[in-house]
Amino acid sequence: MPNQLLPTLEHLNTAIILLDEESRIVYLNPAAENLFGSSKANLVGHPLQHVFTHTEQLFNTIHMALAENASHIEHDLTLSTHAHTGKIHLSCTATPLQSRQYALLLEFHTIDRPLKLAREEQMLDQTQANRLLLRNLAHEIKNPLGGIRGAAQLLEHELEKPGLREYTQVIIQEADRLRTLMEKLLTPQHTPHFSALNIHEVLERVRSVVLAELPSDLRIQRDYDLSLPDLVGEKEQLIQVFLNLVRNAAQAMQGHGHIVLRTRIARQVTIMKKRHPLAVLIQVIDNGPGIPVELRDKIFYPLVSGRAEGHGLGLTLAQDFISQHQGSIEFDTEPGKTCFSVLLPLS
Repeated sequence: MPNQLLPTLEHLNTAIILLDEESRIVYLNPAAENLFGSSKANLVGHPLQHVFTHTEQLFNTIHMALAENASHIEHDLTLSTHAHTGKIHLSCTATPLQSRQYALLLEFHTIDRPLKLAREEQMLDQTQANRLLLRNLAHEIKNPLGGIRGAAQLLEHELEKPGLREYTQVIIQEADRLRTLMEKLLTPQHTPHFSALNIHEVLERVRSVVLAELPSDLRIQRDYDLSLPDLVGEKEQLIQVFLNLVRNAAQAMQGHGHIVLRTRIARQVTIMKKRHPLAVLIQVIDNGPGIPVELRDKIFYPLVSGRAEGHGLGLTLAQDFISQHQGSIEFDTEPGKTCFSVLLPLS
């Protein structure tokens, strides 16, 4: 493969890795960096077995391609890197190359990609439906709440026994609480005011708030890429998004556990069917019990919560805010690890 073709590989959506005769990585394109969550500097020069785990299927594919001197495809391949324990489901094409420098080309496609695109489209439709539902619900509830509160105040002035005012106060306080909740439902309808912001300032604000609210044995670890450029967004909305995610993680662990706030650059990503050269990836990772199976398909629906005292609006609002930023939010969960990933495009 002539070196002049390498710039072409840089712009492909497909993850490409080139190997030498000793199965060492000599090149990978940005799509491969993004797929495997590691940079060229960390991978080039290393043998495949030092980079990936569960490599039996991969080496079988390579062996078949070299033995037959022809492309060989493995349609169901599972890989994970030593740096990240999560497994990736892929199809892989191994193609021998007639070159001294490059012995083999590996082409990777994520099997989950069509499902991801379908989920993003479903999320967009769901967000729009949620937005309409919440707006209508808030307007329908807000008006009678004012009447209930006013009637309770009038009744309180007519009561002869002061002890009975305790009950009218309950009505007034609960009406105020519901009115506050309705205001939160209406908040996403306000036009956001975007400006340049540093995502780490947002996360630091969230971290300090949650640590002040919860017990001291909750650990929130920073894993930041401080080289990230500023992105364009509304700071208060993003604070609310990550405050909801971190609070949910802390509450799922009952305030005792470990949360990681991770930021990375993502290259050549597709969000809502639009291609972006660069995006910021923000992950909130906890070591809690995981999201119950029965809630996973509807966790972003309004009024769905895994806690008896929860109102089930935090993730719905988070999804709405991220949608307004032209981003995406998704999660991966299992017992002992839950990761919410937010992608925000860089202009």
